[in-house]
Amino acid sequence: MVIVMDKNQQQLLLEIEKLNKAQARIKRKTTFMLCVIALLVLITSTLAWFTLNSFASVENIQMDITTGVDLRVDMENHGPDIELYKKTITNEMINGYLASHGNYTLADQMLDPVTTSNGITFQSEKGAVREAGEGSFLEFDCYFIASTDMWVHLSSDDANDFEGTSVTTTETGLKAEVIQAVRVGFEEEGATPAAIYEPNKVGSAVNGQTTFDLSVPMNYSNSTRLFHLNELEPKKVTIRVWAEGNDPQCDDDVQRSNLTVRLLFSGTDEDNTPFG
Repeated sequence: MVIVMDKNQQQLLLEIEKLNKAQARIKRKTTFMLCVIALLVLITSTLAWFTLNSFASVENIQMDITTGVDLRVDMENHGPDIELYKKTITNEMINGYLASHGNYTLADQMLDPVTTSNGITFQSEKGAVREAGEGSFLEFDCYFIASTDMWVHLSSDDANDFEGTSVTTTETGLKAEVIQAVRVGFEEEGATPAAIYEPNKVGSAVNGQTTFDLSVPMNYSNSTRLFHLNELEPKKVTIRVWAEGNDPQCDDDVQRSNLTVRLLFSGTDEDNTPFG
């Protein structure tokens, strides 16, 4: 049986054939684009980690203790004799501690990105364990003592000649975002997890961390408490500073940035009312 088509029918079949070919091309392009998008998602998920293993040294860490109450600190345990403790921990004191505990200094600490869920144990992007002194994070111990029972807080308020807690940089542009990638942890001896200060916090905490930022002016609350001190009983607190690899700002843009970390501690009563 032979079917004879007129010109209109032939033209219609040609149009249908063209349409089918066009749809096939669109499907191939769509499949390709989906593959590209999937690749971009994979790449984006790793951009929070540096592609190069270098970062800024911690240029300056200064710990100031408020003089509103008799709260003092030292890098050695002097027992209950509060007069042997100091009001300020300097860079020189921290460098002396690091030299005696690992033969390195602040300038040797490159803060190679790591991540942690508890502010105590750290891992690289690939899950390798990182230890203090390897350049991945800064760690040192302090002993706090007070003349009365108190809750100790990190404070953003200025106290006499001491400026409040801050994490700053002299960098500009995208490099200035380094101040959002830094974390400071405070591990009270015998307690876990560490209290984690996330300066200049934007968005939700990462990797299951519970973090806090400070308001200006300071709002003392249970969330800003670091630890409790009993009268004339020194307490060991391990302080760690690191670049959180899972933070969205911890990418190549902020490599080789400089950083200044200033920590000021203040005491309050049970109602979070500051002393002094």
